Amino acid sequence: MAPPLLHSRSALRAVLGPQSRQRLLCANRPRTRTLFNFFRRSAKPAQEEPVPLLTEDNLFHPFSKSPFPAIRARGEVIQSLAKCPVCASGHCDTHVHTKSQSLAVKFECPDCGFPTHCSHEHWMADQEHNKYCSRLREVNEDDHDLRSGRKFREFEMPGPQAYEEAISFANWDVFWYTRGFPSMDTERSRRHASKILTYPLTIGSILHQNSGLTLSNQRVTPEGSRSLAALRTTLHVPPGAPDTEEAGASKPQMRIFILGARAESSLPPHAWEQLCMLFPSCHFHLFFIGPQVSLPRPANSPPPKPPNESATKEDTITNQSAAENVSTMHTSTDTSKQREEDKPVYVPNVYEPATPAPIARLKRTRTSVELYGVPSYTVPYTPQLTITGLQANYAEVHAQFQDTFDPYTDAFFLFSPGFGFPSPSSVSELDGKPYLQIASPTEWGPVVPALLATRCAIYVTGFSPADVERDIRSIETAPDVAGEFEWVITPGENAFGSEKWEVADFDPRVMVKTNWGVWGIRGKGREVRERGSFSLF
Repeated sequence: MAPPLLHSRSALRAVLGPQSRQRLLCANRPRTRTLFNFFRRSAKPAQEEPVPLLTEDNLFHPFSKSPFPAIRARGEVIQSLAKCPVCASGHCDTHVHTKSQSLAVKFECPDCGFPTHCSHEHWMADQEHNKYCSRLREVNEDDHDLRSGRKFREFEMPGPQAYEEAISFANWDVFWYTRGFPSMDTERSRRHASKILTYPLTIGSILHQNSGLTLSNQRVTPEGSRSLAALRTTLHVPPGAPDTEEAGASKPQMRIFILGARAESSLPPHAWEQLCMLFPSCHFHLFFIGPQVSLPRPANSPPPKPPNESATKEDTITNQSAAENVSTMHTSTDTSKQREEDKPVYVPNVYEPATPAPIARLKRTRTSVELYGVPSYTVPYTPQLTITGLQANYAEVHAQFQDTFDPYTDAFFLFSPGFGFPSPSSVSELDGKPYLQIASPTEWGPVVPALLATRCAIYVTGFSPADVERDIRSIETAPDVAGEFEWVITPGENAFGSEKWEVADFDPRVMVKTNWGVWGIRGKGREVRERGSFSLF
């Protein structure tokens, strides 16, 4: 009779089968390290996601009690600039101010966290506050979320588009889907992604052949259709040809001039690279021109200070954005350290915003002062994208470009230029009133006529319907501009404007959206007729 152990082994072989028995034998063999395993790299441990400082259900904080210094500083700035709306109305009997009392807002709304009124009594009396309180709370939570330390999957940008996959520019949702972006699961993710992509996508959605601005919906005029057709001969390949990088080897470079650049000049280059992904066969050269253009950090400057325990990486970036105007590329380390110590935590977004902080210095960044004669830089970011920044008014450098413009390869973009706002520096000698910026000799006065003379398209955005209307009214009466242009794109809403509300520090009731509307013009054409040699007239 066979021993019990033998019976159990026979039964085990019958149940497992030959393949299972082989795997079992291999598992029981002692592990050995072969010669080839000696050169194999050990697997890197998976990086753990950072633990957020704030969770999704803990994003709301009153400004004075925020865990982030920049938000607390912003609350103090609002209290110093904004006025109580109930006191300003002058018809409230619940609280009478004496002459020595201030009308500044000191009371923080418990529902939105913003300083909105001078006292609890006026907050209770203001029936209009409920109309915009929910928007202010949304802005409050968004600002805390950006500094929460969580992983932002909405900022993960896709790579090149497959040749067979078309891109739709109907709206943000359809674009993100056809472009292959990560799913935007929340409204907050949509707002964050739209704010950083509104500048490159506004340009791309206008110039692309699949643009939602067409003759059929009356957003493009016949003159605009011809202007866009000229640009698209450079941006795209002939029908049937593969739209790849190799197809653009013999094509001229597409130049985009972004005048009056401010925040758009400090966007990370990989955000602008998304513009190149829309036109695989085109080579772009972006020119940021304006007195508030951000320049790279000097080559020998010390790295930014690490954030403290109460501030995250995002908060440090926000603090750096409050830097003073950078006029030249300083090379003194001591000067840089002193400037770092003098930086305020937050600079108000009122009247004339400060120059953004110096941007990161990339590997191939080089200075262009000798070429343009003004503080400037150039960085060839990728074979398809070159970025140049010039910290100067466009009128100072126009002479270097005026003989090179071509309506087939050049276009101008002006993001919220403020044509219709009063000039802070120019006053009329006739009546002593400030010029509008479209007519100011120190701002857009000499610039817009020079742009119209190039016959290249000029595309302009506005942050609200009132801003768009104000700018259009100003160009229709400005000297050397009125009657000298023809419409390319009729005024209307921009499908790729930012969905995030921006709140004014001088009055929290004033809220706008970046690049809400868009319109376009170009210089008026003049037909040349040949007069006959025997004509009497």
